Amino acid sequence: MEKIKEAYESILIVSCKNGDEAIADVVGKFKKMIEDDATLDSVEEWGKRKLAYPINKESEGYYVLFNFTADAEFPAELDRIYNITDGVLRSMIVKRIEKSETVPAVEEASAEDVEAE
Repeated sequence: MEKIKEAYESILIVSCKNGDEAIADVVGKFKKMIEDDATLDSVEEWGKRKLAYPINKESEGYYVLFNFTADAEFPAELDRIYNITDGVLRSMIVKRIEKSETVPAVEEASAEDVEAE
């Protein structure tokens, strides 16, 4: 049976306290990991940004957004590696919903609500 591939996006916040070289190493590590185990669609490096609140006494983080397509098991493994890697402040992986996958019933229900008002 063929495994179903899903589209995901992951945002990663890397610590800035160890310098630019350490940031490049962490980003490169995860870029390579995603390329090896999934199809990497795009990488957007947003750069250093001020955090909304301090994390581990740090007020700045380096943001990176990965868009990839993978089997359903891969995001769990990627999240596990995020959690045990030094230099990762926060991470999040979500399943992308393509525009063609929207539910028409929701659109119809909202149109009926507007007519009722």
